[in-house]
Amino acid sequence: MANRNNFITGITEMLILCLLEQEDSYVYQISKSIKELSDGFLSISQNTLYSATYKLENDGYISEYSKKVGKKRTRIYYKLEPEGKQYLDTIRDNYQQVVQGVQAVLCRLDDK
Repeated sequence: MANRNNFITGITEMLILCLLEQEDSYVYQISKSIKELSDGFLSISQNTLYSATYKLENDGYISEYSKKVGKKRTRIYYKLEPEGKQYLDTIRDNYQQVVQGVQAVLCRLDDK
């Protein structure tokens, strides 16, 4: 189960960083975007996203800033840092290699 959790955590981090590469965002919007862009196939809880963003922030890959919304409300936005872009490039490459490897295995097994 630990490996599955690591895999999901890695994918969650990658998706957060990919979205932040496009624009600064806040956790609820990230959650909504993942669900919408995946046509509803991926629904990642805000708790999971908060855990991932805290880790990414502690690692220096993203930073946060407050932005006033309305008269009294403040929202925490996250921004991709240059180190985060480098990390994203690495995990995106790793993800593509895993997907290609799994696809190759499945194709060869289907041919038998």
